[in-house]
Formats: sequence, structure tokens, C-alpha cells
Amino acid sequence: MPRLHLLFAIALALIGCGTSRSQAPAPANSGTPVQGYEVVATYPHDPRAFTEGLFWKDGFLWESTGLVGQSNIRRVNLADGRVVQSVDIPRTMFGEGIVDWGDEIISLTWRDRVGFRWNRHTLQQTGTFPFTIGEGWGMTRNDREIFESDGTSVIHVLDPATMQERRRIQVTADGVAVDQLNELEWVDGEIYANVWMTALIARIDPATGHVRAWIDLTDLVGQNAGSNQDAVLNGIAWDAQRRRLFVTGKLWPHLYEIRLTPAASN
Repeated sequence: MPRLHLLFAIALALIGCGTSRSQAPAPANSGTPVQGYEVVATYPHDPRAFTEGLFWKDGFLWESTGLVGQSNIRRVNLADGRVVQSVDIPRTMFGEGIVDWGDEIISLTWRDRVGFRWNRHTLQQTGTFPFTIGEGWGMTRNDREIFESDGTSVIHVLDPATMQERRRIQVTADGVAVDQLNELEWVDGEIYANVWMTALIARIDPATGHVRAWIDLTDLVGQNAGSNQDAVLNGIAWDAQRRRLFVTGKLWPHLYEIRLTPAASN
């Protein structure tokens, strides 16, 4: 069985059979290109951080973590992984994705149906909002809108002022819906999305929802996850000014700057 086909078979077995959700396609048997990567630099990452959201802003990484009683939002120094500022999510809630908007950070919870607004400079809470369009997973933005994933093949496009849904993007590869979309990042006009329980990042055309290419990070997952099924790839950050792409995962001891390599022929 080809390596990527096997990867998806393992992932779908872990997710479970009999689900009503659509299954992600096996890229090894598709026309969608598959890219590799080169590691440019390796940095420390808190191995206790159950990473749910990640972005680069003002010379720092901003990270949100999950799990009930352990969820927080933190500003992290890249060089040494030191947390220089943080705020806890209410301890009864499971924190999820974060995104910056103006002087705010907006954060979601998983199934608590509430989101939070925080002052980006002080991390003081400035407001809450109801969130009822689905589960909260990952978030990213462009200059006009916020994009949110809910663990399905749909990306919700939200009004930043109200967090109400404007429209939806159905994500497909070779005509098949791509399920389990997780952490998101806006990179040069595309949405990069972790596919939960796999070693793949999907490069998505936001206008059509089509996956333009897969990024295969199998080796990094193997180096960091070991036998821990919770230690999945989850965390993408893009430094647009210096054109640096960072990736990490839940409970990973390392964060990586990577450079994408050309797609291999299927």
C-alpha cells in the first residue's frame, strides 16, 4: 500500500468507522500534488502544550492550548519557547483556535458555545460572544474576514465584528470532501489546514475550496508523536514579513521552521 494511502487508512481507522462524516481522499491515488519539506530551524516547544491555535504577530508566536482546566492563550518567545505572557480560559471550558483582529485576540471554545475577545497587548478579556454554528476548532483570517473550522469538511467564513457566519467553503480534493479540518493559517492567499489525525496539511483555494496540494510531514510526526495518539500535528504559523513557515503539534517538544519542496509525481 503506498505510504500516503496507508497514512489515511490508519487515520480513518483511528477516527472510527460508521461515521456520517465524509472521508478524506487518499492523495497517493489522486491528481492533487503532494509536497515535502526541508527543516530550516528547530526550536523548543512546551511538551505540555495541547496546541489548538498558532499564529505569528509582533515578533512572537501566539498559541492557544486545550483541555478542560488547562486551556490558555500565550505569547511565546520563538528562540527558547519561553512563555512571556498568558491568560487562562475559564477552567470549565476547553479552549480552541485563536486569531488576531486589530488590537484583539479572538478565541473559541470546543463545545461550550462561547467565544472570547481579549486585548492583544494586555490579554485582558474585553468581551464574549455566542458561538452556535458548530464546534469550535481552528481559525485564521485575511484582511476582511475570519475563517473557522469545525472538524468537518466545511470552513465557515465569519464577520469579524459579530462572529456571525457570512458563507461557507466546502473543501474537496479530486471531488471528494476533505473531513477533519483543524488548525488553519492564511498563507499567501491560501488557507493551510491541518487534517486531524494525519501528517498532512491541505493547501486550500479559498475561492473554490479545492485542495491545491498536500504537504506531507510524516517524518516530523514520527519524530515527535511516538506512540501518543494525542500528539497529533496541529499548529501552523506564517511570518509574512520574513516569509517563514512554522509547524508544531500537540504535546510536541519541538517547533519547526520549514521550507516546502516541489511536489513529487504521483
